[in-house]
Amino acid sequence: MFTKTELAKSIRLAVSLGALSAASFSTLTTAQETPAAEGEALEKISVTGSRIARAELSSPAPVISLSSEEIARFGTPDLGSILAEIPAIAAGSSLIGNNNSNEDAGLSAPDLRSLGRDRTLTLVNGIRHVAGAPGSSAIDTGAIPAALIDKVEIITGGASAIYGSDAVSGVINIILKDDFEGFEFNAGVADSTEGVGTKSHNFNVLVGSTSEDGKGNITFYAGKSDIREVLLTDLQQHDYAGTVINPDDGGEDDGIADRFRVPFVGSEMINDFGVINPFGGGPRITFSPDGIGMDQVERINTNSFAFGNFDQAYDTVFFPDNYENYTPSQETVTLASTFRYDFNDNVRMYGDVKYVDKDIRQQFQPAFNFGGLSINVADNPFLDSATRQRLIDGGQDTTVSFSRFFGDLGNRSAANDRELFRVVLGFEGGFELGETVFDYDVFYTHGETKNTRRTLNDVIVDNLDAAIDAVIDPETGLAACRSQVPSAQGDDYEDPASVNGGNCVAFNPFGTGNFSAEAADFISGDVLREDEITQDVYGASLSFDTGAFLELPGGAIGVAMGYEYREETSSTITDEFTKAGFYTSAATPDSFGGFDVEEYFIEVSAPLISDMFLVQELTLDAAYRTADYSHAGNADAWQVGLGWAPIEDLRIRATVSEAVRAPNVTEAFSPVSPGFARVSDPCDADNINEDPDRAANCLALGIPAGFEANDNVSVDTLSGGNTELFSETAESQTIGFVWTPAFIENFSLTVDYYNIEISDAINLVEAQDVADNCVDATGGPDVNFCGQIDRDPTTNDIALVRSGYINAAGFDTDGIEANVRYRTDLSQFDLPGEVRINISATKVLSLDEFEFQTRPDEINVEDGEVGDPSLQWSTSIDYRIDDLNVNWSSRFIDKSALFDVSPGGGSPEDASPNFIDSVWTHDLSAVYYLNDNVSFSAGIRNVFNEVPSGNTFDALYDLIGRRANAGVKVTF
Repeated sequence: MFTKTELAKSIRLAVSLGALSAASFSTLTTAQETPAAEGEALEKISVTGSRIARAELSSPAPVISLSSEEIARFGTPDLGSILAEIPAIAAGSSLIGNNNSNEDAGLSAPDLRSLGRDRTLTLVNGIRHVAGAPGSSAIDTGAIPAALIDKVEIITGGASAIYGSDAVSGVINIILKDDFEGFEFNAGVADSTEGVGTKSHNFNVLVGSTSEDGKGNITFYAGKSDIREVLLTDLQQHDYAGTVINPDDGGEDDGIADRFRVPFVGSEMINDFGVINPFGGGPRITFSPDGIGMDQVERINTNSFAFGNFDQAYDTVFFPDNYENYTPSQETVTLASTFRYDFNDNVRMYGDVKYVDKDIRQQFQPAFNFGGLSINVADNPFLDSATRQRLIDGGQDTTVSFSRFFGDLGNRSAANDRELFRVVLGFEGGFELGETVFDYDVFYTHGETKNTRRTLNDVIVDNLDAAIDAVIDPETGLAACRSQVPSAQGDDYEDPASVNGGNCVAFNPFGTGNFSAEAADFISGDVLREDEITQDVYGASLSFDTGAFLELPGGAIGVAMGYEYREETSSTITDEFTKAGFYTSAATPDSFGGFDVEEYFIEVSAPLISDMFLVQELTLDAAYRTADYSHAGNADAWQVGLGWAPIEDLRIRATVSEAVRAPNVTEAFSPVSPGFARVSDPCDADNINEDPDRAANCLALGIPAGFEANDNVSVDTLSGGNTELFSETAESQTIGFVWTPAFIENFSLTVDYYNIEISDAINLVEAQDVADNCVDATGGPDVNFCGQIDRDPTTNDIALVRSGYINAAGFDTDGIEANVRYRTDLSQFDLPGEVRINISATKVLSLDEFEFQTRPDEINVEDGEVGDPSLQWSTSIDYRIDDLNVNWSSRFIDKSALFDVSPGGGSPEDASPNFIDSVWTHDLSAVYYLNDNVSFSAGIRNVFNEVPSGNTFDALYDLIGRRANAGVKVTF
């Protein structure tokens, strides 16, 4: 019901004690600071982490919150990038973290505790949201306009009993503004002050109106935002850094670094102009832009077979960073509306509609061929005469191997057009049976995401082979494909072209752009994939308390129960050329999958005792959910929480839960598909001593000692889904306290310990893990893993790795979170204004991954490595005076290792430098309220331009450096 109702005595007491359950990331609000007077009616509030309407801040689980005011300070339209700066959330699947993915281009999906984005459940107003990536549950937070957000609440730890599958590491609930009335215009712009070129801008309009009788409200929102593309080479610390072998290294644990980091690490074996004899066997020859042969430059030191370092960034040397994004370009248009209508005091209709169109451009390396092309020295008409003669004089008068990138066809960029539509319709209210008031909520939501993905300018491999085999046509005297000149063909000649071979046009591969448009059209094309994701959810819940017929010593029991039905589908349709394997990209088949699930849940909150010595309040919470998945069977989740206030200034809280995650569509239904992966061969001489079993097992496989693998190039993979998967489970615990001392007004300290252990975790066994586990087994090679690997019988190099999804992994993590909040009016010090302080910190005690939970000796320790620092904290200090609010914020990231810190995994000697030093950045912002209708904001992020070295481009760090933002808000 929509009138204020009095809650149970113990809940009211929790508020009067100031028992702050939120380890808040935001500033305190007036409502949070003012306890209710005895007998005053309290409003029931929906609290993230509970289905029971209760007094705000009374949940036993720790909750982090981010206010709309905090969001505005970041000066970016991308919510995911903002969330990734909260210490509890990893950055691996943010807009920047997904910068090398095709299907995830432009996607920002939260990842709590670094346990994977699919183990974080993101809700909007407590309801599931359609995913942004095919086959996944990960939503795109960039599709949620920041101007519509009231606050974001984050509960860490298993919450599947409350919200269902995927809430293994926690829940993020994005709460939107409602009942808006009036007009609001927002505009903002941001850019680097260091020449990085990170310009972004956004503007939006929000209009709302309430009916004269107050029963109805409707709002309309329209907004547009643009984020400019940034390449890695645009970053101020970029220097093409990489590692090279240290010639002074004397072996393991000798106190001398095995490798050292240097700038300008690239490959002389391939470039945009072409390289003859890339792997030796004759002079290594490259070409000028106009196609004239010349000697290739030589490396100084060696990184690997294909890479080394040089004294500068030569145009004829391939540097991977030249083709990699730091941030993709993104243009977003959003149209949205919310509405509600109160038919009477007991029935409210509510809903919202949203359409989002995102246009994303993301760069990849151009199509290439690494030494697999052949140039006919005698016949090729495009080879300059001096180079031809040089090769013939050296005994190479037939064919030579050739490498080349085909960037002059156009970069192999990803052009994604992602459209999202979502509608929510619900009815909520209340009714009475006897003296018991029941609150109900019934809703339906439908969402769909359509993504058209174009990978531009890929090469049709067989057509390239035909077009590069050029001769002079004796009838015309012009260059032509051998396939079009019968007199140049031998008796056993076969046209290699697979597509429209009769239209072959000779292609000049030497230099750059020295070919006709017709030749380019013959050898290239665009890969097209179309994703479609749908979600339908029906839900109903009922809540009440037992005050009319049963009260415990601490008050009435709160009860919530409900039912949900959800159906998810995902499909990817691929163009016929790609499915046929004509392009250099993998021959991906079409993909279809889906499931449905029925769920029932119940939750109770029992105030056991109150107003006793050393028990001002003792409340027991419990929740249970059972689910029946069409593809994974039954799964049950439960949670128990306890809140105890021994004295008025102290509240102790704890939760124990078991959460579940059912396999998503990709994990269960994706077809076996080819792909590519980088695999560092464990039998290579550089890697052979990283495990005590490797040397003997590699010899047993017939790989000789001192073997040097060609493993700096991609190897073929085959992987797919598994319909036999079942739900993974996670056991989690939290325990902590909230201290609100009476002698310090408006002060709170929260400290919480968390522990999460995931078993039977669904995991795609990476190609690298297959290769390692083949030869890391004790007692001989592991026949199961070795059977998934094909090696070249001549070179012994890994040629193909097979893998897939299995319920075999495990994750363990624990840590401590702390938060301090304080507000004071400076008038008590005879000074003007008000100060608000907020400090949040996370200390990770462990973050361990087990690719195979049955082999606990093979542990992958992530805690302390780059991307997963052991310690992070953030601070926020607000000073408010009259119409001005000034904020100083900072963010600290602990020193992190650049090597594998796992037992037996690596050592500080692997490379020098071996750590990224701690980084502490500072931001300054201000808002000035010109009058009741107009306010201006401005800020400088990373005031001191503190950026990590070019040894890491991990998305966790601020690599942009100093930048400024400004905005204006107009309301009336």
